[in-house]
Amino acid sequence: MHNLLPEPPATRLPAQDDADSALAEARGIGTADAYTAVAARYPTFSGAWAALAELALAAGQPVTAYAYARTGYHRGLDALRRNGWKGHGPVPWSHEPNQGFLRCLHALSQAADAIGEADEAARCAQFLRDSDPAAADALS
Repeated sequence: MHNLLPEPPATRLPAQDDADSALAEARGIGTADAYTAVAARYPTFSGAWAALAELALAAGQPVTAYAYARTGYHRGLDALRRNGWKGHGPVPWSHEPNQGFLRCLHALSQAADAIGEADEAARCAQFLRDSDPAAADALS
């Protein structure tokens, strides 16, 4: 059955050039301290929180990853809402400024799974797929 209601327009977060540059520098260093400095300087930037969550997951620290990912997820929701998102609709992976939020959502799902929060893990995985199946595919 075809949905006759139009889908909401895709939400595209604005670029944060200074934060992106700082994150690129931190990637070059690759330490938690480097990523932490970016998150401290740009606390609303989901990309920094995603990097910290991914680093914590790789280090076998799912509770720490969960905290970082949840922070970035909520900062991302705030940004999406400020940019017209109404709680549903596409958040394209192909639009690079959206990737920090989507990576936080993926990391939150993984961390929730690792700490036994199966419902949260499934909800976040579905939210990621609903936001953009390409994001779910790219991050899996």
